[in-house]
Amino acid sequence: MDKLTAAKVFVDVAMSRSFTKTAERLNMSRPMVTRHVEAVEDWLNVRLLHRTTRNVSLTSAGEACLQDIERWLQQAEHITNLANTRGELSGLIRVAASVSFGYSSLLPAIKTFLEQHPKVSIDIDLEDSASDLIEKSIDLAVRISAAPDPSLIGKPIAVCDSVLVAAPHYLENVAATLGEIQIPSDLEHHECLGYKNFDRHVWHLTNLDEFAAVNITCRFSANETTTLLHAALQGMGVAVQPAYLANPYIQQGRLVRVLPEWQPKDLSIYVLYSSRKHLSPSVRALIDHLQQYFVTHQW
Repeated sequence: MDKLTAAKVFVDVAMSRSFTKTAERLNMSRPMVTRHVEAVEDWLNVRLLHRTTRNVSLTSAGEACLQDIERWLQQAEHITNLANTRGELSGLIRVAASVSFGYSSLLPAIKTFLEQHPKVSIDIDLEDSASDLIEKSIDLAVRISAAPDPSLIGKPIAVCDSVLVAAPHYLENVAATLGEIQIPSDLEHHECLGYKNFDRHVWHLTNLDEFAAVNITCRFSANETTTLLHAALQGMGVAVQPAYLANPYIQQGRLVRVLPEWQPKDLSIYVLYSSRKHLSPSVRALIDHLQQYFVTHQW
């Protein structure tokens, strides 16, 4: 049995804590995953994993061996890369991203990457909750955040600026009853659309050196950005939206900026990956590609 492949399978199981997840990730049968792990244990003459019907965990010997096996894999990959004069990238990359960013901005960037590297495949997991990269066998996550998970390695690739928007017909319909929105505190009297993850809805806005914290009431909330976008398009109220989503609708006249001189807090767009997980050349190349892509492609 190929020792290099067996070692890769063992490292993946050690990270995913699941024979089944590793089998899915590596496109391999579960019995084959088991045989690879058993082969590594036979070569080292030590039990590396505790196995139960519900849980997989490293033994003390497994903990001690894991980093050495990872270093060995890195050295083997380095030698392979030196011998690969063509420099072709290959393999599967699993990426996690939010629904809104993945659909509107990440897909065009990935399209150009796949065109440049025909032997690479990419699988995207779109969800707005923070994925456990190791549990879900994710190679790379793209997240919009003010403070990314400190347990992960994060590299900023772009800035996500946001805008206050509403449909023109909403503003026209409520002008007589609720008044025009001229200063931030006027938002307290209007229908606002917020994220349901927060018990209290406070919008923090800046205008040069001025700052405003506005307590808003949300009769409609959601846990996903595009839902709030379409609620705003339906005239249900004022929403904070990332510029990458809102700008096309502003250009079409279907949304207008509210308090355009006041800016919601900018967030950073990060690529995140596990500090313990070995990065393949393909993953490294995708990180570099995304950073360069968003330098030249603005929303």
